[in-house]
Amino acid sequence: MLIHPQFDPVALALGPVQIHWYGLTYLAAFGLFYGLATRRILQPVYTARGWTPREVEDLLFYGIVGVILGGRLGYVLFYKLAHYLANPMEVFAVWKGGMAFHGGLLGVIAAMAVFAWVRKRGFFEVTDLVATCVPTGLACGRLGNFINGELWGRAADASLPWAMVFPQSGSELARHPSQIYQFLLEGLLLFVLLWLYGRSHGAHHRADGTVVWGRVSGLFLVGYGLFRFIAEYFREPDSFLGLLALNLSMGQWLCVPMMVAGALIWAWAGRRA
Repeated sequence: MLIHPQFDPVALALGPVQIHWYGLTYLAAFGLFYGLATRRILQPVYTARGWTPREVEDLLFYGIVGVILGGRLGYVLFYKLAHYLANPMEVFAVWKGGMAFHGGLLGVIAAMAVFAWVRKRGFFEVTDLVATCVPTGLACGRLGNFINGELWGRAADASLPWAMVFPQSGSELARHPSQIYQFLLEGLLLFVLLWLYGRSHGAHHRADGTVVWGRVSGLFLVGYGLFRFIAEYFREPDSFLGLLALNLSMGQWLCVPMMVAGALIWAWAGRRA
């Protein structure tokens, strides 16, 4: 069995200032988004709409605000509502951890709606651009989880070549390195699929050549929801929640409406006037 190397979560200490690996993965995620988005707007369907690198910078700012506020509020509401109702001031103690992807997604959706309204752009025009550039950021986040030795997997057969002991879990059980599974599925694989699909003519045009928005966004919701749903079978459920109805985790239940919404958006996008 492999043993988690237990990295020091602090990458660099400068006197009282500590720079954490997890914070650096967020910075890497934002940098990758900017680099990919500035490449994406070179696609004819975006150049025709007058997108500029400066506008991508503003879009990134809106996204950062949305993902931080939404991720924190999502964790509070979806996972530990009773605890935070009893300890309301801890909502602001973000240094203790606690971010939820599904909350971050809702926060980003709200931020993109505000951006689209301010810039007088179509909502799905904005989200189609964002969707292709998000998975690499998700991959960075899962890498940060692995470095921190958190969100470890469920028990695995010790004969599995990549089974890993996470001492942080308080046991010597061999576990699935589920952070790496998520890094590969909802990070790298989803990025490749969306990037290639986003470049295809069919992603933004109907058969008659008219422009359509929303298909890439719909595929993102379906793809992430599906890959996350699969990965959750290998990820240890949160100890304070356990498995819920039908032996599904909270993460899996949150993925169900996400996949349904994505499928409906994809189908609706191709039919709307």
